[in-house]
Amino acid sequence: MVRIGHNATALRGKILMLIDRTLWGDIDRVAVAIERLRQFEPPEGYYLAYSGGKDSTVLLALARMAGIRFDAHYSLTTVDPPELVRFIRREEPTVIWDRPYRTMWQLIVHNLHPPTRLARYCCRALKEDKGKGRVVLTGIRAEESRKRKARQMVETCYRGNKRYMHPIIDWTERDVWSFIRGQHLPYCSLYDEGWTRLGCVMCPMSGRAGRLRDAERWPKYWAAYVRAFDRMLTARGARGKERDWVSGEDVMQWWLADAKAIPTEQIPMFA
Repeated sequence: MVRIGHNATALRGKILMLIDRTLWGDIDRVAVAIERLRQFEPPEGYYLAYSGGKDSTVLLALARMAGIRFDAHYSLTTVDPPELVRFIRREEPTVIWDRPYRTMWQLIVHNLHPPTRLARYCCRALKEDKGKGRVVLTGIRAEESRKRKARQMVETCYRGNKRYMHPIIDWTERDVWSFIRGQHLPYCSLYDEGWTRLGCVMCPMSGRAGRLRDAERWPKYWAAYVRAFDRMLTARGARGKERDWVSGEDVMQWWLADAKAIPTEQIPMFA
């Protein structure tokens, strides 16, 4: 790691420093992250996965400070909060928008089933298939979840033929906000309204309470999901599948119950 008095001296007075006091001396998290970005920079540059959230806002700023080669991409999910979409369009006009092959509404009909915690086909189709053959920069942090705590700073995804680099994986949420405020970086207004994480509206990973909160804030998304569920039921009937629900509203109530199980006949579809 880079310690104060080494490479970090070149950054002193130019950017914010986040200092950790350790038994081995003072360590600046900002300088460490920048050194990581430079150390693993591929010849063709990074594919920077930008979501418009607080972590990727920090990631993008660090990449610019490091002077590395990269191209930043926003994976449009078609169900992102309108405030987030407007923020990205206004504040980061150079970010490339990667539009999906199918919208969320089309994916629901195509898969004949709503996305659930166990059947997250939406993440795979809308986000995880991007950056193939590249070194992908992300802003994920170990503090965010138990699963992410087990992640490594550099990882290889053989299925997608790509490598991942997580330069702020050891940052805390406090570090992130200290950096944003210290550097006077713009961020999405939803954070000031109580949202702590930004993602797809009514994502099943946010649980019943989170989805109801989203639905109250963006009622048009509720209606759009119900319409997609109605079309999904029609598609199930056309393909000779049992209609496990009566209507799109019926599917919605099942979905909001945070049901994790999927009908037995559907399991092979997601294998």
